[in-house]
Amino acid sequence: MSATSAPPSGKFGSRIGFILAAAGSAIGLGNIWRFPYTTGEYGGAAFVLVYLGFVVLIGVPVLLAELSIGRASGKNPVGAFRELDPGTGKGWTWVGGLGVVTGFGILSFYSVIAGWTLSYLGRALSGTFASTVSPEESGRIFGEIISSPLETVGMAAAFLLLTAVVVRGGVSGGIERASKVLMPVFFVILVVLAARALTLPGGGEGLRFLFSPDFSKLSGEAVMSALGQALFSLSLGMGAMITYGSYLEKKEGLGMAGVSVAVFDTGIAILAGLIIFPALFSVGAKPSAGPGLVFVAMPAIFHSMPLGQAFGAAFYALLAVAALTSTISLLEVVVAYFVGERGWKRERAVWAVTGACLLLAIPSALSQGAVDGLGKFAFEQSFLDLMNIIFGNVSLSLGALLIALFAGWRWGAQKALDEMNGLPLGGVWALAIKVLCPIAIGGVMIYILVTGNFF
Repeated sequence: MSATSAPPSGKFGSRIGFILAAAGSAIGLGNIWRFPYTTGEYGGAAFVLVYLGFVVLIGVPVLLAELSIGRASGKNPVGAFRELDPGTGKGWTWVGGLGVVTGFGILSFYSVIAGWTLSYLGRALSGTFASTVSPEESGRIFGEIISSPLETVGMAAAFLLLTAVVVRGGVSGGIERASKVLMPVFFVILVVLAARALTLPGGGEGLRFLFSPDFSKLSGEAVMSALGQALFSLSLGMGAMITYGSYLEKKEGLGMAGVSVAVFDTGIAILAGLIIFPALFSVGAKPSAGPGLVFVAMPAIFHSMPLGQAFGAAFYALLAVAALTSTISLLEVVVAYFVGERGWKRERAVWAVTGACLLLAIPSALSQGAVDGLGKFAFEQSFLDLMNIIFGNVSLSLGALLIALFAGWRWGAQKALDEMNGLPLGGVWALAIKVLCPIAIGGVMIYILVTGNFF
């Protein structure tokens, strides 16, 4: 391909296109939603420091392993393991299959939560939150949304439709083009909101909470949660980075591209904290509001802010864009499998997978109050929570563990390093992927299964 010719539809046209798309995959509701409330629950800066350490020691090595597997093979997750481990029957291909199934499962329930962001964006634009004066009223609004079958299923369907339209356009014409628009918009909104939040009266307390560590509040549960956040926030273990790596040209430096994705992802999580904590402290709200932080606690404080309606609308637009960049990669993992392994046309694969995913999303959407029987579907868990446990916790961590073992031992750390084109500190990476990562991820799995604490 000449320097001036258009890239093939199955490849990213530029390094920045890949970085924006891969960063978009990693940057999702986990950064804007889960990271702030988890930080609030575990004492602020001490948790952040532990989280950053795990990103460097565990997250980045597994991220680079996935990218190297994808680019070395040039195939979808199933085809990648078959290509790199030939001659052993199915061998490790079932690990790729696990990634495809995991991506599909996560997309089904993630689209429901993503749909809530559209519901909230509409209400913020209409001024609903400008008149909300209490967490109780805010909680009532949230209850209305999740208990309405028409709204919660409709918004999930709308989000899946948006995702399908992008993925239908292919790699360079759909995913890369959308990422080059969505990610700069996302970043601008994020910076504007952070600048606004930092000027709020009392916002300095939020900064101190985020950046002044109190290690007395760290516990074993906090450390495990930080490790889980570092692992899951980078979209590891579900084949997304293998898929995106297969679309990256050989001439691009894999190590720098991978590190750039991790830096983007972590920086966005910190910026989200710069929005939420100053806003919370400015009205005397508690930072440990839990999972309801952005859907209950934040709307309750918009009314007290100058230009609160604009702040609220921008905030939920931010959440929606973050969710969309993630659902694009989740759908692409499954579509790439059907295109690469089953020989389907992209058009057919996109709409078939989207339709099937919507069918699986409906029970998750209805399980939050619309249908009582799905609210305690099994083991006292709602259908949505059960899907999160199975695919967002167990399957994801198992996939990350097996990928680390494959890259470090079966395929071989040296072959992965060769694919990375001379990664600096390659020996450190090899030690991490062969020893540190399996031990740490295995520890997360044991913690999840023994304690029942999920991320």
